[in-house]
Amino acid sequence: MNVSISGHHITVTDAMNAAVSEKLEKIERHFDQIQSIQVILSLDNSGASDGGQKSNKAEAIMRVSGKEMFVQAFDDDMYKAINDMSDKLERQVRKYKTRQESKKTQGAGRDGRYIDNDVADVASAI
Repeated sequence: MNVSISGHHITVTDAMNAAVSEKLEKIERHFDQIQSIQVILSLDNSGASDGGQKSNKAEAIMRVSGKEMFVQAFDDDMYKAINDMSDKLERQVRKYKTRQESKKTQGAGRDGRYIDNDVADVASAI
Protein backbone atom coordinates (compact mmCIF):
# COMPACT_ATOMS: atom_id res chain seq x y z
CA MET A 1 0.00 0.00 0.00
CA ASN A 2 1.34 3.38 -1.02
CA VAL A 3 0.66 6.12 1.56
CA SER A 4 1.28 9.80 0.85
CA ILE A 5 0.87 12.42 3.58
CA SER A 6 1.17 16.08 2.67
CA GLY A 7 0.30 19.46 4.10
CA HIS A 8 -1.32 22.49 2.53
CA HIS A 9 -0.64 25.82 4.30
CA ILE A 10 0.70 23.76 7.21
CA THR A 11 3.86 21.83 7.98
CA VAL A 12 3.25 18.18 8.77
CA THR A 13 5.00 17.36 12.04
CA ASP A 14 6.27 13.94 13.05
CA ALA A 15 3.41 13.65 15.56
CA MET A 16 0.81 14.33 12.84
CA ASN A 17 2.53 11.86 10.55
CA ALA A 18 2.51 9.21 13.29
CA ALA A 19 -1.16 9.85 14.10
CA VAL A 20 -2.19 9.46 10.46
CA SER A 21 -0.06 6.33 10.00
CA GLU A 22 -1.52 4.74 13.14
CA LYS A 23 -5.08 5.38 11.97
CA LEU A 24 -4.41 4.08 8.45
CA GLU A 25 -2.88 0.85 9.82
CA LYS A 26 -6.19 0.21 11.57
CA ILE A 27 -8.04 0.57 8.26
CA GLU A 28 -5.52 -1.65 6.47
CA ARG A 29 -6.19 -4.43 9.00
CA HIS A 30 -9.85 -4.44 7.96
CA PHE A 31 -9.23 -4.39 4.22
CA ASP A 32 -5.97 -5.47 2.58
CA GLN A 33 -6.76 -4.67 -1.08
CA ILE A 34 -5.92 -0.96 -0.81
CA GLN A 35 -3.75 0.31 -3.66
CA SER A 36 -2.93 3.79 -2.36
CA ILE A 37 -4.00 6.44 0.12
CA GLN A 38 -3.29 10.14 -0.25
CA VAL A 39 -3.81 12.24 2.90
CA ILE A 40 -3.84 16.04 2.77
CA LEU A 41 -3.76 18.01 6.01
CA SER A 42 -4.58 21.69 5.58
CA LEU A 43 -5.42 24.86 7.44
CA ASP A 44 -8.60 26.53 6.18
CA ASN A 45 -8.58 30.28 6.83
CA SER A 46 -11.90 31.06 5.15
CA GLY A 47 -13.83 31.36 8.44
CA ALA A 48 -11.15 33.50 10.11
CA SER A 49 -12.21 36.70 8.33
CA ASP A 50 -15.70 36.41 9.87
CA GLY A 51 -14.25 36.25 13.36
CA GLY A 52 -14.54 32.47 13.38
CA GLN A 53 -11.87 29.97 14.35
CA LYS A 54 -9.26 28.76 11.93
CA SER A 55 -10.37 25.32 10.92
CA ASN A 56 -8.14 22.33 10.35
CA LYS A 57 -9.07 19.99 7.53
CA ALA A 58 -8.00 16.40 6.97
CA GLU A 59 -8.77 14.80 3.59
CA ALA A 60 -8.07 11.31 2.32
CA ILE A 61 -8.36 9.78 -1.13
CA MET A 62 -8.17 6.00 -1.08
CA ARG A 63 -7.91 3.90 -4.21
CA VAL A 64 -8.97 0.26 -4.36
CA SER A 65 -9.47 -1.78 -7.51
CA GLY A 66 -12.21 -0.10 -9.52
CA LYS A 67 -13.15 2.51 -6.91
CA GLU A 68 -11.89 5.72 -5.37
CA MET A 69 -13.12 6.83 -1.94
CA PHE A 70 -12.91 10.41 -0.68
CA VAL A 71 -13.46 11.68 2.85
CA GLN A 72 -12.83 14.98 4.61
CA ALA A 73 -13.20 16.19 8.16
CA PHE A 74 -13.06 19.65 9.74
CA ASP A 75 -12.25 20.52 13.34
CA ASP A 76 -10.52 23.17 15.41
CA ASP A 77 -7.95 20.56 16.48
CA MET A 78 -5.97 18.78 13.75
CA TYR A 79 -5.80 15.51 15.67
CA LYS A 80 -9.59 15.44 16.08
CA ALA A 81 -9.93 16.08 12.34
CA ILE A 82 -7.55 13.17 11.66
CA ASN A 83 -9.61 10.90 13.94
CA ASP A 84 -12.87 11.93 12.27
CA MET A 85 -11.34 11.42 8.83
CA SER A 86 -10.16 7.91 9.69
CA ASP A 87 -13.56 7.00 11.18
CA LYS A 88 -15.34 8.13 8.01
CA LEU A 89 -12.87 6.24 5.84
CA GLU A 90 -13.29 3.11 7.94
CA ARG A 91 -17.08 3.29 7.52
CA GLN A 92 -16.71 3.57 3.75
CA VAL A 93 -14.28 0.64 3.68
CA ARG A 94 -16.64 -1.55 5.72
CA LYS A 95 -19.55 -0.62 3.46
CA TYR A 96 -17.50 -1.37 0.32
CA LYS A 97 -16.28 -4.67 1.76
CA THR A 98 -19.83 -5.71 2.67
CA ARG A 99 -21.01 -4.96 -0.86
CA GLN A 100 -18.15 -6.96 -2.36
CA GLU A 101 -18.91 -9.95 -0.13
CA SER A 102 -22.63 -9.83 -0.94
CA LYS A 103 -21.81 -9.84 -4.67
CA LYS A 104 -19.71 -12.98 -4.21
CA THR A 105 -22.44 -14.84 -2.32
CA GLN A 106 -25.23 -13.71 -4.62
CA GLY A 107 -23.82 -15.51 -7.65
CA ALA A 108 -24.28 -14.90 -11.34
CA GLY A 109 -27.38 -17.01 -12.00
CA ARG A 110 -30.97 -16.81 -10.95
CA ASP A 111 -31.80 -16.36 -7.34
CA GLY A 112 -34.26 -18.43 -5.28
CA ARG A 113 -37.34 -16.49 -6.40
CA TYR A 114 -37.37 -18.20 -9.80
CA ILE A 115 -37.87 -21.91 -10.26
CA ASP A 116 -37.45 -23.75 -13.57
CA ASN A 117 -40.70 -25.14 -14.96
CA ASP A 118 -39.20 -28.64 -15.11
CA VAL A 119 -38.29 -28.49 -11.43
CA ALA A 120 -41.77 -27.18 -10.56
CA ASP A 121 -43.44 -30.00 -12.53
CA VAL A 122 -41.34 -32.62 -10.74
CA ALA A 123 -42.10 -31.05 -7.37
CA SER A 124 -45.85 -30.99 -8.02
CA ALA A 125 -45.84 -34.62 -9.24
CA ILE A 126 -44.37 -35.81 -5.94
